[in-house]
Amino acid sequence: MTSDNTKTNENQNNPLGYENEAHLLTTFAIPCIISMLVTALYNIVDQIFIGHGVGMLGNAATNIAFPLSTACTAISLLLGIGSATSFSLKLGAGDEKKSAEAAGNGICLMAIFGVALFLVTTIFLTPMLKAFGATDKVLPFAQEYTRITAIGFPFLIANTGMSKLIMADGSPRYSMISMLTGAIINTILDPILIFGLDMGMRGAALATITGQIISFAISLRYMFHFKTIHLTRESFVMRGEPCGNIFRFGASACFNQIAMAIVQVVMNNTLSRYGAQSVYGGDIPLACSGIISKVNMIFMAIVIGISQGTQPIIGFNYGAGKYRRVRKTYLLALAAASALSVVAFAAFQIFPRQIISAFGEGSELYFQFSERYFRIYMFLTIVNGIQPVTSNFFNSIGKARLGVFMSLTRQILFLLPLIIIFPIFMGIDGVMYAGPIADGITAIVCGVFTVRELKELTSIDRDAHEKAVKI
Repeated sequence: MTSDNTKTNENQNNPLGYENEAHLLTTFAIPCIISMLVTALYNIVDQIFIGHGVGMLGNAATNIAFPLSTACTAISLLLGIGSATSFSLKLGAGDEKKSAEAAGNGICLMAIFGVALFLVTTIFLTPMLKAFGATDKVLPFAQEYTRITAIGFPFLIANTGMSKLIMADGSPRYSMISMLTGAIINTILDPILIFGLDMGMRGAALATITGQIISFAISLRYMFHFKTIHLTRESFVMRGEPCGNIFRFGASACFNQIAMAIVQVVMNNTLSRYGAQSVYGGDIPLACSGIISKVNMIFMAIVIGISQGTQPIIGFNYGAGKYRRVRKTYLLALAAASALSVVAFAAFQIFPRQIISAFGEGSELYFQFSERYFRIYMFLTIVNGIQPVTSNFFNSIGKARLGVFMSLTRQILFLLPLIIIFPIFMGIDGVMYAGPIADGITAIVCGVFTVRELKELTSIDRDAHEKAVKI
């Protein structure tokens, strides 16, 4: 690593390298949290208004369409976090040109991937929704909703991705304003279009894409006003090295979202199949699972926001060789995520019926299933803050393979096999018990790798300090 003495004056004066870590984490985490909450709220606000305006089948339809929203998030995090991490590491090492290349190539990739997802969704809409677990009753609602929301995919991907670059450039407040503006517009338009104009699912979808397009316009404006770099035409020329770094550094966050989408699809089909064999039927488990997934999104949005808030701090300081600051930032983020996990656990265990009621009415059987699902499936929420923070930590220090591995632990390595195997022996209850078991194993695995990495950072930092003393 390059020593601090060889850094440029610009990097020596960068607040990321000397300001108090707790203050920096708060400064960057809050906009990240709001950004992630906004992404979650686009789905949750729609679900609440649809639940009251359309009913249970409308809620089930948004659950069926949810994997596509997750795919948008996966792509935007792949390109946004990938380019922001490369941006931060190059900036910390004093290479402004390569930092600008990371930003320019990232923006180009966001545009390409966004248009591609829109085209694929539009062409293969019906078979995709059926593969996602749509029943005959739910399919028309899901088609009407997704056909419109697909138009917003390019704007959502570009805006979410650019927000990561804006934060890496040291403007978290601007990023927050961009994301928050779209969410507010969506929330205002939802009741007007769904109830006032009686547009149902179409109204919810139109409100969503309107907010996304306006947020995109605000973020796009910033791309011409970076503080630490200057984008030129050359920055946007696609090259192998910067694109490769973007994919490498963004892979862990992307795979985590893809894993969530895969699990959601398998879970939808499992719930439909085994629900039909139970007293609940196929539609009740689909609707309940969708609501609980959206509620859990609020908790996970905050945790992921905290973890993403560490990215520019950890990336810059690791690039600058300031390992003590890297270690402290990670531990602060882990403590904050763990405290939040305790609060979420209490809410999920004590108030499940009240939470479900916010999304509309249903039969007593509907509420009975929801309460059991909440209390069992979310039982080990208390340790769910560890995996996102740890995965992002490894990604931010350039250890992309470990970051990818951490991102896949809960969803793919543990949860997916369990929700396939357990219901064979336990029926629909097997899906519920798969959740806490996967959560517990994931926490243990992440803990082992993290302790090893923190010891290595401490050792490197101590050796560097001893050399400096001898000199």
